[in-house]
Amino acid sequence: MKKVEKEIAKLIYDFENPKRVAISKQFPLIKKPLIFSRQKTRSTKNLLDLKIQYKRKNDFFECVLARHQSLLRRRLGDSNPVLQEKKIKNLEQAVKKLNGITVQPNKIFSLWTILGKPRYKDGYVDGMLLANGKVVEGLGGGLCQLSNFLCWIFMHTEIEIVERYHHSMDVFPDSGRTLPFGSGATILYNFIDLKVKNVSDHPLQLKIWLTDKHLKGQIRSPHKNPQKYHIIEKNHYFVKRDKQYFRYNELYRQIKVDGKVKKTEKIATNFAPTMYKVTKDYLEENQFNVLDFTGKKLK
Repeated sequence: MKKVEKEIAKLIYDFENPKRVAISKQFPLIKKPLIFSRQKTRSTKNLLDLKIQYKRKNDFFECVLARHQSLLRRRLGDSNPVLQEKKIKNLEQAVKKLNGITVQPNKIFSLWTILGKPRYKDGYVDGMLLANGKVVEGLGGGLCQLSNFLCWIFMHTEIEIVERYHHSMDVFPDSGRTLPFGSGATILYNFIDLKVKNVSDHPLQLKIWLTDKHLKGQIRSPHKNPQKYHIIEKNHYFVKRDKQYFRYNELYRQIKVDGKVKKTEKIATNFAPTMYKVTKDYLEENQFNVLDFTGKKLK
């Protein structure tokens, strides 16, 4: 069995034979107080972490190191399009706090430290959230698009990922997807965060805004960077296991100077069960590679 197939086999085995079940699933009644406790613990930890520092700069540095845009409205399975309009309202509130944020060398950007807890009185509304593979309404819903966006644009600059969680489930079929599967970051206030460290010699500044159709942004700096960054995907498969499908891939970051690759580093291995119906037509239409583990003994 090839190396990647062995790794996938282990991931399937671990999925089918979990070593532990989350306490919140065993005892649903304590889920809310448990989350509250974790949030308080994380708030204290972040407060004491002197590397988490940022300032807001109202004028912008001259050099654009990276840029990206993300569609605000995109078909997501059978989800209610009204939730996408509410998502945009939440993004509007978050962008106000993020635009102009500057992180000095060796300091850490923490998304939740900057945003704070979403509240109705601050203009946030109930938008689309994902819970256990299902679409639900919840306060601040839709901010995952923001964390996905920021993760992608930061990976194209001289940063080190300090904290990032990929989505544990592949909830929606591809529809206009332009980025590799698993290239974003999921968030949950405030103990599932997106944190990146500026490992360059110069400050990095975020310029971010909304248009009628897109969430747009740039990473800026007072100095140009001769290094360019490119994210590539390897070993992307749909994995069939009896009646269940999973999705697997590996993400790498290439660092280039004058067009030549100087370094390739692995960013992540993504593996998640699909929560939508995967058909033969869907696989063929998108030219997806399939590995079939049906009936195989994995361990």
